[in-house]
Amino acid sequence: MITALTDDQLRAVAEQADEPIRLIDPSSKRVFVLLDQAKYERMRELAEGLQPRDAYSASDRIFAEGWNEPIMDDYNRYEDFKK
Repeated sequence: MITALTDDQLRAVAEQADEPIRLIDPSSKRVFVLLDQAKYERMRELAEGLQPRDAYSASDRIFAEGWNEPIMDDYNRYEDFKK
């Protein structure tokens, strides 16, 4: 289904240039992202076939630096807080 952009959306597209535009449904408060079809297709291609485990080593490297910071204590005790 293809629908025409509203005047507000057209202005946002012009103002934001190459950036995605966030739209909010006032009744549900859900946020949607409006982006150019070429960018959408590129993101879809990049994500196709990815598995969460593909990101484990990168996540480990990213989180290793701050994992021992005191602010992470609550996260380390997540199961205790969940109860």
